[in-house]
Amino acid sequence: MDFATATVRYEAWLRQHIDLVASDLRLKHARMREARFPFLRATYYRWAQVWPELCADLADAPRVLAVGDLHVENFGTWRDAEGRLAWGVNDFDEVWRLPYTHDLVRLATSVAIAISEARLRLDFPVAAETILEGYSAGLAEAGAGFVLSEHHGALRDMALHRLRDPERFWEKLDALQPYRGRLPKGAAKALAKVQPEDASDGRVSRRVAGLGSLGRPRFVWLAHWRGARIAREVKAAAPSACCFAERGGGTAPIRYDKILRGAVRSADPFLACPGRWVVRRLAPDCTRIDLVDLPDQRDELRLVHAMGFETANVHLGTAKRGALLSDLKQRPRAWLRRRLSSL
Repeated sequence: MDFATATVRYEAWLRQHIDLVASDLRLKHARMREARFPFLRATYYRWAQVWPELCADLADAPRVLAVGDLHVENFGTWRDAEGRLAWGVNDFDEVWRLPYTHDLVRLATSVAIAISEARLRLDFPVAAETILEGYSAGLAEAGAGFVLSEHHGALRDMALHRLRDPERFWEKLDALQPYRGRLPKGAAKALAKVQPEDASDGRVSRRVAGLGSLGRPRFVWLAHWRGARIAREVKAAAPSACCFAERGGGTAPIRYDKILRGAVRSADPFLACPGRWVVRRLAPDCTRIDLVDLPDQRDELRLVHAMGFETANVHLGTAKRGALLSDLKQRPRAWLRRRLSSL
């Protein structure tokens, strides 16, 4: 199956689960043509098809509930139940049971492409080794969530750099046009559960964001609450593209909440996937972090080490630590770098 055929069939399958937004889908196709990095982000369905063939030697690794669409821009920050700033994987749209090696190869591939397009300034062999070192450290320590309010100063500085002008965040949301249609029942129900009762001036707008999820209906609720604005977002959810890739169609459970419950982290109390909608809080410090939002002066090795560690945090929720450590020890030290060199 060539790429064009895969795209047509995947979108036809996705329409069986979601009422796709045609204009957003056209934008996604345009973004895919811009460069290799947005292409990678937008085409996980194709990755899910070819990975088992290209990386057949990694398929016998212990299986975990994996992120699936893991890449260097799938990390962000949120506030935990204590109001502390936390950092970690931001999106779990493509969760599926996969060899743990899948997420590491996908993450390393995104790093390699980001380096080739000057989005990162790392030496790739060193970066690949650092991802593995971070992952191994996460397993060895049985995981540890990234609470930036008290620890991880360098990572905190990188994450907070984009907060120098929080007004811009709210200006972008304020500029969204009110949604005149009828909100889908599931979306309305999910939003209602996370809205303060005494909020005022609430309105709903359609939002265009993301890349892999472009085309899925996405709505944001804006309101005033106790002296300032607040925002909540809902996004349509569907089974992982791995369901399409492995079975050619059909359906499967959405495992978004399951991977959240198991991951080692100080959780975002607003992030959940009730039914077929992902709901979360939006704020300047509760969003995904793009590479362009990082400061010019940054410790990129520390960043990719943290990404490897956080990948272990997620995997530890559904796999035995001993099995993962044992498999890692049996693999050559540079297996991740060599794997990408051969692709």
